[in-house]
Amino acid sequence: MKTALGHLRVLDLSRIFAGPWATQNLADMGAEVIKIERPKKGDDTRAWGPPFLKDAQGQETRDSAYFMAVNRAKKSVTLDISTKEGQDIVRELAKTSDIVVENYKVGDLARYGLAWEDLQKINPRLVYCSITGFGQSGPFSELPGYDYVFQGMGGLMSLSGIPEGMPGGEPMRAGVAVSDLITGMYATSAILAAIEHRHISGKGQYIDLALLDCTVALTSYMAMNYFLSGVVPKRLGNAHSNMVPYQVFRVADGDMIVAVGNDSQFISLTKVLGVPELGTDERFNAPGQRVRNRDVLVPMIAEILLKKNMAEWVELMDAANIPCGPINNMKQVFENEQVIHRNLKRSLDHSAGVQAPAVASPMNFSDTPIQHKHSSPILGEHNTEVLEKILGMDAQKIQELKDKGVI
Repeated sequence: MKTALGHLRVLDLSRIFAGPWATQNLADMGAEVIKIERPKKGDDTRAWGPPFLKDAQGQETRDSAYFMAVNRAKKSVTLDISTKEGQDIVRELAKTSDIVVENYKVGDLARYGLAWEDLQKINPRLVYCSITGFGQSGPFSELPGYDYVFQGMGGLMSLSGIPEGMPGGEPMRAGVAVSDLITGMYATSAILAAIEHRHISGKGQYIDLALLDCTVALTSYMAMNYFLSGVVPKRLGNAHSNMVPYQVFRVADGDMIVAVGNDSQFISLTKVLGVPELGTDERFNAPGQRVRNRDVLVPMIAEILLKKNMAEWVELMDAANIPCGPINNMKQVFENEQVIHRNLKRSLDHSAGVQAPAVASPMNFSDTPIQHKHSSPILGEHNTEVLEKILGMDAQKIQELKDKGVI
């Protein structure tokens, strides 16, 4: 079966999350991704558990759920790039690769002769993507940082959490590493754009991506709200800055989301709630009016919603095309009939001799579908395959590299 990127080879020098997320996207679309890991230890996230995958004998492997979430469909090669032999192998792999992705500190790979300036000389068609916390330039460029730091510095945490002054009111990070995730997605887009440009120019190029930049970009309309108003946005909990009602409401048996995005939906909601007069009330008959008068409107809606349970309200609102829904935990997510229909939970072959669970790629192609071939690799699983087939090494040379601790 053909794939969208089956003609591309990726040399993945990245670790942790943002870089591996980008290269997993490329692997999902069919690219051959060769993940370079440290001998014996591997990617830090292999140890970020529990939970860990259990093998066919029920014993814990060295692969955490965290590692498996961002490294499926890749080939693992262990390599000590601090050695001359390791550096030579990277250069040889770079000669036949289309893409390099790395997230070392600024200047680290230059010390090994593996920076963009070095590798593009031996492969001018190479697309080289560097992912760092703060980018390749600026006063903070050499500082380290994790996702949590950038959610704070980039403004996301100032927008997330219970409003100031209320019980428990403090900035909150997102429940997943969104700075890493969005940087990985920007990296995927940028890499594919550079590959497309290569079709025209015949040359690769360098991509400089920073977690801070990507997180700031993610603030999107909240940044624009600030630019246009001069007012620093405050935390609104589960409410929305520009749409009302668009939040969590308590109902008779729990909590549900009501998300009204336009006037027609608001009019429909007022009818479902039994208060159609609110749909023409001058205080609420336009999006801006509902935002300005949220302190009046929201308590009215909240009082009415307490009179029925969630199933009743969802049925009524679905029939009226009003966006709404429950707040599912992970168990409920994967029991949802739509999630089941979309086949979002998969079981993939793993070399530990078991079927490993995975969340499917959300990308659906008509002609080049995602194949979800296999789970994340065992550390060093593809050493011999890659060194023999791509670099033409014989068994004696490979054993010599093992003995020296290079692989």
